[in-house]
Amino acid sequence: MAQNPQSQTLAFLRDAAWLDGSRAVNYCRILAAITFVAILSWIALSRNGLDPSGKPLGTDFLSFWAASKLALSGRPEAVYNVAAHFAEQRSTFAGAPIRYSAFFYPPVYLLLCMPLAMLPYLASVSLWLAATGYAYWRVVREFLGEIGTALWLPILAFPAVVSNIGHGQNAFLTTALMGGGVLAMRKHQVLAGICFGALIFKPHLGILIPVMLIASGRWKAVFAAACTACTLLAASVAVLGSETWRAFLHALPLARQALEQEMVGSAKMESVFAAIRLWHGDLVTAYALQGIAGAAACVLLVMLARREPKNGAEGPALIAATFLTSPFLLDYDLTLLAIPLAWVFSQAQRAGFLSWQASPFRHSREVPRPSSD
Repeated sequence: MAQNPQSQTLAFLRDAAWLDGSRAVNYCRILAAITFVAILSWIALSRNGLDPSGKPLGTDFLSFWAASKLALSGRPEAVYNVAAHFAEQRSTFAGAPIRYSAFFYPPVYLLLCMPLAMLPYLASVSLWLAATGYAYWRVVREFLGEIGTALWLPILAFPAVVSNIGHGQNAFLTTALMGGGVLAMRKHQVLAGICFGALIFKPHLGILIPVMLIASGRWKAVFAAACTACTLLAASVAVLGSETWRAFLHALPLARQALEQEMVGSAKMESVFAAIRLWHGDLVTAYALQGIAGAAACVLLVMLARREPKNGAEGPALIAATFLTSPFLLDYDLTLLAIPLAWVFSQAQRAGFLSWQASPFRHSREVPRPSSD
C-alpha cells in the first residue's frame, strides 16, 4: 500500500536515505571550497589590514592586540578603561573608522594576550588562529577515533570555524581546552582538571564543570581544576598587579549592560536569553526562561553523570548543556558544538543510528568503520 504524502515526508526526514556518504562528502567539499574562496577573496580585497567594510581583519582580535600593547607598556589596568583601550585600538589603524571592541575577560586572559603585540598585527592574528586552530582540529579528531583522519574536511568545514576565523576569536582555544578535559576525564583526571581549570579566563563557559565533576565523583579532577585556576589567578596578580584586578571588577557592570542593552546585538548571540530578547521579551522574562533552561540542563547533566557504568556521554553533554546555561554566548562559541556532534557520530558508527539521527557517512565506503570489540 502506498504511503500518503505526510508519511513519505516524515520518512524522508527520519531516515535520510538520500544523504549517502558520497553526497555528504561532496556537500562538505562544496562548503569548504566556497568558504576557502570567500576567505581568500575577502583578504585579497582588504587593504592595510582593513577588510572591504573598513573593519580590521580578525575584528575582535584587535581587542586582544590593544590589550597586549597596553600591558606591555606597563599599563595593564588601562585595558579595563574603555577610553584608553579604544584609543589604543584606533592607534593601531590610525584614521580608520573602527568601532570599539570590548575586553570583558579577567586578567588571567590578559596573561595569554600579553605576547600578541610583539609581532605585527597581521602576523600575530595569523599565528593565533593557526596555533589555536590546530589545537581545535586535533581535539575534535580524537573524538572521531579511528575515522578522524578521514573526516578532516567536515571538521574544518564546520560553519562555526569560519565565524571564529572572521572574528579572530578564541573559540578554537576554548574548544581545545574543554574538549581536552573531556577526553582526559576517564583515564587522566589530573590532566582533565588542568584543562578545565585553564578555562578560568572564560568563566561563563565553565559554570557546569564543577557540577558534572562532583556528580560523577571525579575528585582528582576537581582538585586539579581548583589548583590550576588558583595558580593562574595568583600568577595574574603577581605579573599584572592587584590594581588590574580592581579595574576589572570595577568594569564588570559594562559586561552586563552589553548583554541587557544589546550592545553586542542579540542576533549575534546564541543563548535562550538572546532568543527571548529577539522575540521582544522583557528582561525579566528572558532571565527567567534562561534560568529554567539552565536548571533543567543542570539536572539532566547530574542524572547522566551519576549513571553507572560510565560511557563517556557526560563530557559532550556538559558542552551541550553549557549552551542552555549561559546567557552570554556568541556565534563563534558554536565551535564548541563540534565536540558533541563528533561524539554522537563516533558512537553511532559503533552502535548504529537512531531515527532522526541519520549519518552522512552511513553508506560511505570512504570512511572505515571501527571494529565492534
